[in-house]
Amino acid sequence: MEMSSNRFMKKHQAKKAGMPPGSIIYVGDGSPSPTSVSLIDYTEEDVMEKKGITLEECTILRDNPSITWLNFSGLADVDQIKKVGEVFGLHPLVMEDILHMGQRPKLEMYDKYVYLVAKMIYRGDNGKEVTYEQLSIVLGKNYVLTFQEKEGDVFNGIRERIRNNKGRLRKSGADYLVYSLLDAVVDNYFPALEKIGDVVEDLEERLSDDPDQDVLSDIYRLKREVLFLRKSIWPIREVVAAMMRQDIELVSPNTNTYLRDVYDHAIQVMDVVDTYTDMLSELTDVYMSTVSNRMNEIMKTLTIIATIFIPLTFIVGLYGMNFKYMPELTNELAYPAVLLGMAVVSGIMLVYFRRKGWL
Repeated sequence: MEMSSNRFMKKHQAKKAGMPPGSIIYVGDGSPSPTSVSLIDYTEEDVMEKKGITLEECTILRDNPSITWLNFSGLADVDQIKKVGEVFGLHPLVMEDILHMGQRPKLEMYDKYVYLVAKMIYRGDNGKEVTYEQLSIVLGKNYVLTFQEKEGDVFNGIRERIRNNKGRLRKSGADYLVYSLLDAVVDNYFPALEKIGDVVEDLEERLSDDPDQDVLSDIYRLKREVLFLRKSIWPIREVVAAMMRQDIELVSPNTNTYLRDVYDHAIQVMDVVDTYTDMLSELTDVYMSTVSNRMNEIMKTLTIIATIFIPLTFIVGLYGMNFKYMPELTNELAYPAVLLGMAVVSGIMLVYFRRKGWL
């Protein structure tokens, strides 16, 4: 689930550098996916679902009393996105932010609508890869517009609840739909965190078995991912808090009650992220301590070997002097006696080191 957020942001900013404010161009990581539009229009009694809706139909639905949810997946067709902005009266700066994938999660209020940005995180089809994606939400009086960079999202449960008329969605306004979207986004942070938890446990096992340089590299890589995740999640709490705190005409007091639940979930997510951050820092310390202890053991072994050879070197050096008159040189047993003496000295030192617990 690796993503280099710094490189990601720098690339986006470099592509946009020098352009005037409100430049409506796609600024993302790689080629944008083809644009597809899906519609869910519902009341308490009825629901209509359609894909490939035209701009003319968007114009008609904009003024309907029913709740209209238009979801745009893929941002390759910039002209179509621009026309949608014109139909719903979106500010050029909002259109710029929708197409700029480096946005920080935020909340902006305009006269007739509210614009929100969130980071959507979900696992891929294989259950292993984790996708980070920017989600733009526009809340109007009776409509909600959502824009995402690729196909696939975390809203299938919401669509099923609308189709089957489960829960409060069909009985509530567009603000409750936005709450449901934010709730789904925040709740899907937990599976991504479970994946990180699994990796942390694996790193702990590798550290206890045989820590090597690869373990440290994996720890640092995971720390970068957790940092990026934290930067994506932390502002969500601010967005939800701003929706509850500010007097937004489009958000009813009833929905504010549910937004508090999303706020609590966001705090829980941040607590888990902070826990993993602390655990990874501790794993780094454990790795450093383990490597240091291993180096100390090596140095202790080398020191003991060197200490044993100090008296042996002295004896060898003594009898290596080129004096003419050395009584032991003429003795037939001198050579084996010196070797035996060196062996005895080494044995005594080894016994002493073992009794001290140094071996």
